[in-house]
Amino acid sequence: MTQRSFRVGALLCAAAVSVLAMACGSSNSSSTSTGGGGGNESFTVGLITKTDTNPFFVKMKQGAKKAAAQNNVKLVTAAGKYDGDNASQVTAINNMIAAGAKGILLVPSDTKAIVPTVQKARNQGIKVITLDTPLDPQSAADALYATNNFTAGKLIGEYAKKAMAGKKPVIAMMDLNPGITVGDLRHNGFLAGLGIPKNSPEIVCTQYTQGDQAKGQAAMENCLQKNPNINLVYSINEPSGLGAYNAMQKAGKKALLVSVDGGCTGVKAVQAGKIAATSQQYPLKMASEGVDAIVGVVRKEEKVSGYHDTGVNLITAKPMSGVASKDVKFGLANCWG
Repeated sequence: MTQRSFRVGALLCAAAVSVLAMACGSSNSSSTSTGGGGGNESFTVGLITKTDTNPFFVKMKQGAKKAAAQNNVKLVTAAGKYDGDNASQVTAINNMIAAGAKGILLVPSDTKAIVPTVQKARNQGIKVITLDTPLDPQSAADALYATNNFTAGKLIGEYAKKAMAGKKPVIAMMDLNPGITVGDLRHNGFLAGLGIPKNSPEIVCTQYTQGDQAKGQAAMENCLQKNPNINLVYSINEPSGLGAYNAMQKAGKKALLVSVDGGCTGVKAVQAGKIAATSQQYPLKMASEGVDAIVGVVRKEEKVSGYHDTGVNLITAKPMSGVASKDVKFGLANCWG
């Protein structure tokens, strides 16, 4: 081989090595792009809650923000103007579609009316995960991260049955809104735990409170006018329950009051003896696990579907035998708001 041939061969080898190196570099680069589902480049995730003011949703937003920061994704948030504001949530989903969101976490205000808009997002390849409240039908979203609301209601029903100690219950129901899945599940779970049917004559008053304290007080005042002998009150959440408590105090009445949520105000009400027991749920966990799930889908091509239980515990200062519960100290350490 001549010296010139040797040099040409060397140059060709060097060029080949260079091309191979470039090819390897290109592969590494594509693994960090969002288009192929791998890597760590940022993308947008949306969170839409029922309102911005409820401490439950404030804590949910904190969980989503923390998980978004840990996963290097951009979080955009929106909320209804009030509980039940479907129109604002429809607008928020459309805005997030336009913004190129890869996934949307949604706490639906109207579990039926929002379904067509959710389907619009899913048709464009956006993963939609509901938090806290399932759609109707639940399968209209890709997945659900939530408390088992039937179990939450059942726990306080079982507690109430034990605490009544054989005394015939005269029941007032402080419900949410008609047709809202989470409200129906808690209501039905409570009756199942108490061991009575939906149409039981022991239920002397049912009122819708929208989970609001002032509306809860007005509802309980109406119930006491119908039947002043009420001795057991179910409340959809602690604000409505505390409203009912204020009405009873004003009327000079006493009743066993049970609730669901586990916010700090509610746990302190358990500590003070205003609420006998509450089922505590964990909104921060719902949101953080929801963000993690979307990240897994986008970056790792993982699958997400079905129902994911984020846990519930009964909190009480007066435990009943045979009913699993945690004490107030645990409740305060894990509360929100």
